[in-house]
Parts: sequence; C-alpha cells; structure tokens
Amino acid sequence: MVTRVHQGTMSSALIRMSVEAARLVRVPSHGYAQLLGLTPEHLNDDQCRIPSATGLRLAELTARHVSWPEQAMLLVQQSKLGALGVWDYLITAAPTPLEGIHDAADYFATVADVSTDRLEIAVDGGLVTISHLNQADMDHEAACAIRAYGLGLYRQRLSEAARRNLIPVKVTLAAKAPRCHDLLIELYGTRAITFEAPTSTITFLTADLTTPTVHAQPGLSTLLRRHADQTLATAIPLHSWLDLFRTTLSSVYDEATPTLGVVAQRMNLSVRTLQRRLSEHGSTWNGEIETLRRDHVTELLLHTTLSVDAIAARTGYADARTVHRAVQRWHGTTPITLRRTGLRS
Repeated sequence: MVTRVHQGTMSSALIRMSVEAARLVRVPSHGYAQLLGLTPEHLNDDQCRIPSATGLRLAELTARHVSWPEQAMLLVQQSKLGALGVWDYLITAAPTPLEGIHDAADYFATVADVSTDRLEIAVDGGLVTISHLNQADMDHEAACAIRAYGLGLYRQRLSEAARRNLIPVKVTLAAKAPRCHDLLIELYGTRAITFEAPTSTITFLTADLTTPTVHAQPGLSTLLRRHADQTLATAIPLHSWLDLFRTTLSSVYDEATPTLGVVAQRMNLSVRTLQRRLSEHGSTWNGEIETLRRDHVTELLLHTTLSVDAIAARTGYADARTVHRAVQRWHGTTPITLRRTGLRS
C-alpha cells in the first residue's frame, strides 16, 4: 500500500542505475557523493528508498555530459531483467504482457516516486497506449531523459515478457527533437516518433500484448503482488539526513554495540562532522542511542518472553537492575508491569 511516507522517495535500485550512468559518462563523483542516500550503507540496501531529489540531481549532472537520448539509452542498458526487483517480474511473469504492465502500473511506487511520475495504460480497441506522466517542462533535459527512459524500459520488459522484439505502432515524446534520432530509433525500434507532444507515450497493437505468455505459471502473479505489497510495507523511506543517520545507527546496533566512530565511517563522515550534523538537527549521539535502546527494550518486553536479564544482555545494559531503572525513566513503571499492561496512550 502506498502512503504519504513513500512520497518524495524512490527505490535504491533505480538510484544505483543512475549512479552507474553518471559514472559511465565520467561525472566527477565529488559532485554527487555527498547527496542523501548515496553511501553504500543505504544505496546497496533494497529496503531503503532514496530521496527523489537525489535521483533528480544525478540526472541533471549526467545531462551536463550527454544528451537526453544518450542518458535514456544508458539507463535502459543498466536495466537488466531483475535490476528493479519484483516490479520487473510483475510484467514478465504475468499471463499476458498487458496484464503484466497493468500490475506494473498498480505497483509503480515500488520503484518510482508516484507523487511526480505516473505510469498509465489506455486500451482503445486494437491499440494499447502506455503513458509516462511527469509534469516537468520539456526544456528540462533531465526530465526528458527520465520520460524517454521510462518508455524504453516498458518496451524492453514487454518484449522480455513476450519473448520477442515488440515494435510499437508509434511513440510520442514530451521533449524537443534532438539533432540526431538514431539512438531513439534504436531504443524504441521504430522511426514513428513524434516530438513536443503533451505526453510521453508508447503505443502497441493490442494483439501483441494479449497473446498468452507461454512461460506464465498459475498463481505466480498473485504471489508477486503480495511480495510487492510487502516491499512497500517494509520500505525505509529516507527523507532527511536524520533518517539516514538513524537507519545507519540501527544497522550498526543490530551487529554490535554502536560507536560514534563506526557510524561515522559507515556514513563517510568524520566523527566531528557527525556530531555537528546531529546538533544541527536538534539531537545528540547520546540522545539517539537512548531512543534506540528504549525502542528496542520496549519491543522485547512487549513482544517476547525473554527475561529482563536476557533483555539487558541483548541491548547492552549491564544487568536487569539497569533495565529496571531505564524502563522506570521512560515509562514510569516497571518492566513486569509494562509487559502485563502494555503501553498506555
């Protein structure tokens, strides 16, 4: 289920491809390395959703080095089947390519920021038109690249689902015509491309998308939709620097007792810079550790049968007495009472 918390973020998989495209065209890494969400800790974690502003900035930096058709082609080349996780297989595993692209539209939020970009499908008799909707101006090179990439990606996945090269009837692009059309002709498999259109669309024959896929397995699409729901439910949207810090801290905490030095290293920061950033966000290292421990201890008390001694050992407290004092400070009660009565609103 898509909620407001997902808005303003996109999948780390999509950002990884944007980073690779930037690297391939030799965008200097110092121009983007400090963008939110680009430390390996977050970029390589498929649960993390990276700020959309980071993705847009990567596209803008890449657009300074190559044309928007080149950027679109680079992104499609990075988009091997499976690179975008469950979203890819919603298309290729469906009973027909048309059913697959409908599922992909329903679960577009697993990869994209649906507050800025949408995937829509219209069936009109013998034609199916797939639209990538984005309100950015057609003079914005990065936005043109993203829209063109979207259409190329849809054709690629539908062709993989059909197990043959699908040729669209026509393509319309909300972009000004580039000097050379060769890359776009290669990307879409057709010369029937119209520029400066109100919307970026790719149109196929309905017959091409309704032929049953020979490899479809009964019930698999249902399982994939459930997995897509779970992907959204367990996603970790990183809207701010503090979100990134807390995600990193939790990751280190799961492995061992966290220290300033280890967390700073994971975030590619000095200890001093990390402390300064926390202060700028109205927080402190000790305060964040206290909050993390409070949440963990409370979770263990309410949802496990572990003894207080075992909880102390698991959460880094010296003994059960220390946990008793902490729970009294946080909740004004004892661990036993909290376990029995639960949290009071």
